[in-house]
Amino acid sequence: MNKTTISQHFRELQLHICSALEHLDGHATFNEDTWEREEGGGGHTRTLQGGQILEKAGVAFSAVHGPVTAAMKQQLGHEGESFFATGVSIVLHARHPRHPIMHMNVRYFELEDHTYWFGGGIDLTPHYVDLKQAKMFHGSLKEVSDQYSPDFYPKFKEWADRYFFLPHRGESRGVGGIFFDQLHEANSGLDKTQLFNYCIDLGKLFPVVYKAQIDAVTTTAPSAEEMNWQALRRGRYVEFNLLHDRGTKFGIYSGGRTESILMSMPPVANWAYNQEPAPNSEEQKTLSFLRAFHEFC
Repeated sequence: MNKTTISQHFRELQLHICSALEHLDGHATFNEDTWEREEGGGGHTRTLQGGQILEKAGVAFSAVHGPVTAAMKQQLGHEGESFFATGVSIVLHARHPRHPIMHMNVRYFELEDHTYWFGGGIDLTPHYVDLKQAKMFHGSLKEVSDQYSPDFYPKFKEWADRYFFLPHRGESRGVGGIFFDQLHEANSGLDKTQLFNYCIDLGKLFPVVYKAQIDAVTTTAPSAEEMNWQALRRGRYVEFNLLHDRGTKFGIYSGGRTESILMSMPPVANWAYNQEPAPNSEEQKTLSFLRAFHEFC
């Protein structure tokens, strides 16, 4: 299993996910923007806008290479002179406030001495927390992860709980998921092909679990309060991605393509000074949950 084969399969995964999401939305289709990186490599960024369910969706594939800069060494904690990186990154912003934001990333990184690792994960960011739906989501992640190692789900869930947290707000970004990075044979107990297959299975799971979230909700026309709350929660999403997200930082530090890196941003977001939801409202209950950072699974 070499880097070229991994990259080819990640590209196929991108196309598979886009097809599934188009079928789910039933209205809009993805447009593809192919780009090249001056230092080496490039990618295909696929975006969907104005859908029936998805207001904005981005599914990006990249395969880039080049010299390891000083900023990258500091970010990665590894030495090396040249690198290769490939992966698929997805963010979905739904039109209706009762439908969640969902993110996924799977990636492969290799240095010139063939040192390698995989990273990735899936997480769910509902505007309104529903514990039943959150448990359903986590159950699906555990089922796939357990096929590879009984240690993966509890370890990667805890990692996600720590990672998807806004320390400046004292809030979890959402209801978590799984997150892993720098995974290789020595620290996973699996060989390279098994780790690759785990990433592919998570990628194929992504549209399945998102459809389950959509199907679990019967929606009505959103109220002004729901739309305003959605915009405020999207603002929190922006804060995390710009201040704390490792993928965003790596993309910037490695000289990545700005449009593709910031593809994850919502179409509309809002910030209100010192605003607190009304007592006992659904908004207040969601915020209390996120601030308490409950272990619900």
